[in-house]
Amino acid sequence: MIVTVTPNPSLDRTYEVPALDRGEVVRATGERVDPGGKGVNVSRAVAAAGRRTVAVLPLGGAPGALVADLLDAQGIEVAPVPIAGATRSNIALAEADGVLTKINAPGPELSATERELLLDTVRSQSPGADWIACCGSLPRGLAPSWYAELVARAHAAGARIALDTSGPALLQALRERPDVVKPNAEELAGAVGRPLATVGDAVKAAEELRELGARTVLASLGADGQLLVTGEGTWFGAARVDAVRSNVGAGDASLAGFLVVGGAGPGALASAVAHGAAAVRLPGSVMPTPDDLEPSAVAVTAEVPADRPLREPAP
Repeated sequence: MIVTVTPNPSLDRTYEVPALDRGEVVRATGERVDPGGKGVNVSRAVAAAGRRTVAVLPLGGAPGALVADLLDAQGIEVAPVPIAGATRSNIALAEADGVLTKINAPGPELSATERELLLDTVRSQSPGADWIACCGSLPRGLAPSWYAELVARAHAAGARIALDTSGPALLQALRERPDVVKPNAEELAGAVGRPLATVGDAVKAAEELRELGARTVLASLGADGQLLVTGEGTWFGAARVDAVRSNVGAGDASLAGFLVVGGAGPGALASAVAHGAAAVRLPGSVMPTPDDLEPSAVAVTAEVPADRPLREPAP
């Protein structure tokens, strides 16, 4: 069973459009409404893989009620933390050429009481969990040290932690030695304070995160593949994707794919790559099922192409 924690969930509306022309009326060719937030997406992907998951998240107002209903309809257990503010609503515009424009609302501000209740709810859901995946940005009212406190409490209870966040929240949490961190290339560059131009640059940055406390680094490099850097070795994985429909939630699907097969080693990396590649072929933030995966299109190797330039260098 995998528990996910999403401190700043959302109600996500995705519109598929031929092209985005500023100042013009743009007619959508498709529309979806999904429960959103990185941890929520991980739970959706875990459920799509046929595994049990519990989503811990603060919910408020009509958007929060709809998020809970949508998750319930997908067979996901929800452990809600009632809050006074309304859950945020986000908009994504997916163009036909694969370009995605996202408008993310800031979300509500959590009170001190709501902050503590969120931690208590995670604790109450932790017994029996194989993993606790803590994902996404922190809402107003939660200090950057909040994830560090959560990791410390979870480890004290004997739970394994996968962390997907960025900036000061990531750096402060590293001191508590999370079992897995999953940055993308931009987040990895931000954590080490320098740009990444090659796969080798990304490997060095991931190794620095391990020196700061991360036990395992699963790094998403977008179209360039994924890296797994552990104390046992480093592996590179990539998959053939003929057409990208939407990359919303692809990194979250990758983390779910990594965790559902144990969260360790090159086999878990292959599962992460397969789930991420399947997600980008689907509309909006739809999470892949086992039928959507193409394991034969995935290649994982310990011979990391360090000199390969990143197609999307991280600033």
